[in-house]
Amino acid sequence: MLDLEVVPERSLGNEQWEFALGMPLAQAISILQKHCRIIKNVQVLYSEQTPLSHDLILNLTQDGIKLLFDACNQRLKVIEVYDLSKVKLKYCGVHFNTQAIAPTIEQIDQSFGATHPGVYNAAEQLFHLNFRGLSFSFQLDSWNEAPKYEPNFAHGLASLQIPHGATVKRMYISAGNNLQDTKAPVMPIACFLGNVYAECVDVLRDGVGPLGLRLRLLTAGCGPGVMADAKVRAVERNIYFGDSCQDVLSALGSPHKVFYKSEDKMKIHSPSPHKQDLLFDSSTHLVKKFVLHTNFPGHYNFNIYHRCDFKIPLVIKKEGAAAQGEDCTLTTFSKWDQIQELLGHPMEKPVVLHRSSSANNTNPFGSTFCFGLQRMIFEVMQNNHIASVTLYGAPRPSSRARAEAIGH
Repeated sequence: MLDLEVVPERSLGNEQWEFALGMPLAQAISILQKHCRIIKNVQVLYSEQTPLSHDLILNLTQDGIKLLFDACNQRLKVIEVYDLSKVKLKYCGVHFNTQAIAPTIEQIDQSFGATHPGVYNAAEQLFHLNFRGLSFSFQLDSWNEAPKYEPNFAHGLASLQIPHGATVKRMYISAGNNLQDTKAPVMPIACFLGNVYAECVDVLRDGVGPLGLRLRLLTAGCGPGVMADAKVRAVERNIYFGDSCQDVLSALGSPHKVFYKSEDKMKIHSPSPHKQDLLFDSSTHLVKKFVLHTNFPGHYNFNIYHRCDFKIPLVIKKEGAAAQGEDCTLTTFSKWDQIQELLGHPMEKPVVLHRSSSANNTNPFGSTFCFGLQRMIFEVMQNNHIASVTLYGAPRPSSRARAEAIGH
């Protein structure tokens, strides 16, 4: 049984790890993977057809804990303990919920002190007791007790005293005072771990196609003395097609990971299929393409990448002239039918992409469809959301053409 420390408005964890509000989804999953021998039977819950309309949830079924992540920014918004019999809980090092200590209203009052009177929800038959960043829901012993604690209609108030002996059914950790209106806070400094994160990415382009990226980067501290310099900094950097590895490293810092692609299922559709499609060209070592990942659940590559919050200005052709409207911007959350309304339907049929590894050909999520428009390839999921956007630079002249240009 897990033995966890509750920190209101911040976290739930122990000396080895903690789930902190504002933590990126990938970090929470990394904790679960690292401690898979202790934390078992984890479910990922999401809406397959409308993934932005419901929270993304990691359900720790063995421990009675749910981690609710904001569907858009994929940061931890609410920590819910829905079965207190499966976990030990303490506050400031003192237990208030164990097999020997029942989480009654008297115990909560002793551990956390005074707060506003509880609010009774007749539909749920629960009393809610709210502290800043922490809420408890109490179950009545019998539904027959409910009428005695109905709101006083003469005053129009539902703030009432919780009956003695009532026990906690659920506990919530969130930011602010109102659980219903809570939002995922910004990422805590402790979650940066020396990495640089892209807060947002704007695609730079001309009338023909993409030219590069403008990235707003966040970083915390510098070097070993992070705690001495515990401050989040924001910087802007531009990178372009044709930049060298050194240019990109200088602008963005060290990469989190480096991949060497041994296979490319889209290579056959390239004008030069004998070349490998790489972020850096294998022969020139210059930037060849950018891939922006949306990290939607239900995609084969889910959780391999963080979600990229990007904006791509679109060029709408009208009567032979390029005209750009105010609202012609593609974002991470745009759907394929919306893009087609702006850009028109592609002339060619989509390429069907069935992702799988060399060791395992199974893909439970099904194929995706790739459409090419304005030097961009949109990978579309079966729910009409965009899985990724691959940006290509203008074709580079051949070695002979470059030599002739230099000669003239």
